[in-house]
Amino acid sequence: MAYSGPFHFGDRVQLTDAKRRHYTLILEEGGEFHSHRGLIKHEDIVGMDEGSVVRSTLGSDFLVFRHLMVDHVLSMPRGAAVIYPKDAAQILVEGDIFMGARVFEAGAGSGALSMNLLRAVGPEGHVYSYEIREDHLEYAVANVTEYFGQQPQWWSPRLGDLGEVTAADLGGPVDRVILDMLEPWEYLETVRDILIPGGVFMTYVATVPQLMKVMEGIRELKCFTEPKAWESLVREWKVEGLATRPEHRMNAHTAFLVWTRRLADGVTPPRPQRRARR
Repeated sequence: MAYSGPFHFGDRVQLTDAKRRHYTLILEEGGEFHSHRGLIKHEDIVGMDEGSVVRSTLGSDFLVFRHLMVDHVLSMPRGAAVIYPKDAAQILVEGDIFMGARVFEAGAGSGALSMNLLRAVGPEGHVYSYEIREDHLEYAVANVTEYFGQQPQWWSPRLGDLGEVTAADLGGPVDRVILDMLEPWEYLETVRDILIPGGVFMTYVATVPQLMKVMEGIRELKCFTEPKAWESLVREWKVEGLATRPEHRMNAHTAFLVWTRRLADGVTPPRPQRRARR
């Protein structure tokens, strides 16, 4: 599957009609797209540049673009809820996921974050994805393989419990750890043991009780920097002259993100000082 250039057979493309409804298909020889707006032959799309318009047999026009990762994530089959793009973007930037990084994630879910991590680290890096449920891991492997066209060689999806993982299982300590699980505070010592000094540790939790427990657990262990927590809210706007206004619906709370870094062995973190009240 190509990521740019003229379309060819094997590409995953997205058709958009006049009402901004999306239809996804994989171009195949002899393939046809059928809808109430008419028929489009796949061979009519092959050779076109992205951003072209293809007309159906009933005269309806469709914009044609390649399927982006965000489109794949939001439409792919899932066994567990996915980490939404707004949160995945925060993880990639705040977690400083760099090319060549060795990243460990627990709670692979349906593979949404795995795809983002694999793209970020590239073939020079490696992503270890642990999942305790076999059915969820099957979804993750299927979705990642479908997106990349094959299972990336720099990805190790594994069925197992985070509490039993050691640095030796990963070929040594990793640069980054990302957890998306029900009780991440139960595995903070494991995170400490597999993460390099200075490495970034991020956690994705949905509820306030989870947020409180993981924050206090990080502080009590005293081998991480003072953690910070936040959430991101995304609201689209409708821009049509004098009718410009916020959309009535928005992507509000999905989860809290918690961020901290591992300290060097034997170091005691300085006690946070808060500004005195007047």
